[in-house]
Amino acid sequence: MTDQAMIFAAGEGKRMRPLTLNKPKPLLLAGGKPLIVWQLEKLADLGIKKVVINTSHLGKQLPEALGTGATWGLQINYSPEQQPLETGGGLLQALPLLSAAPFLVVNGDTWCSPLPDLKLEPGKLAQLLLVSNPDHHLQGDFYFDQASGQLGNQAFANARAFTFAGISLLDPDCLAPRHQQAAYQRIFSAGEAFALAPLLRHLVDQGLAAAQVHGGDWQDVGTPQRLKQLNEQLA
Repeated sequence: MTDQAMIFAAGEGKRMRPLTLNKPKPLLLAGGKPLIVWQLEKLADLGIKKVVINTSHLGKQLPEALGTGATWGLQINYSPEQQPLETGGGLLQALPLLSAAPFLVVNGDTWCSPLPDLKLEPGKLAQLLLVSNPDHHLQGDFYFDQASGQLGNQAFANARAFTFAGISLLDPDCLAPRHQQAAYQRIFSAGEAFALAPLLRHLVDQGLAAAQVHGGDWQDVGTPQRLKQLNEQLA
């Protein structure tokens, strides 16, 4: 079990406009409180002690709203970005704020209940949480055979397509230069923007990632309509 996590909260929330013109997406209300507060509460329930939050779009509002994290028994550190660095770049810049142990990663616009206690399997650098494909993403992201635990980027016998939930447990070694070079044909420096997805796909191809399927509630709260649906559900 890990005691540290990172929440991606630096995106511009373009799909959520006009709601995000004056407020960062993680601070939008769901069931009467900000989306990110639900996540902080669930992280605290898991035994997480330290949380890193990257910020960019209207980023000053996040530390103003959340403070040091003491309200939830957490220690929050912020990783401000002059411009959004995407998921990979945001994570690479925030690494010095995390210890060398594995850490939980949560997208700031996901709703997941309960938040699962992910564990790394021996020899793996990533444990991915998968969900059944929602209506807006029917093609899925990865192929997975729940019986055997086999995970792939392409279809194979007895596998079905699942959607990546935006929640994972990562070993910091997954961002080592050798893995960056293999995934992107280059090595990034802190402050450069890049997506995390190609790295995850590289780990899957190399047999360095495992997965499990989430059986509870999950939503990608990326649009005003989906936020409305979540509010109706919580009501």
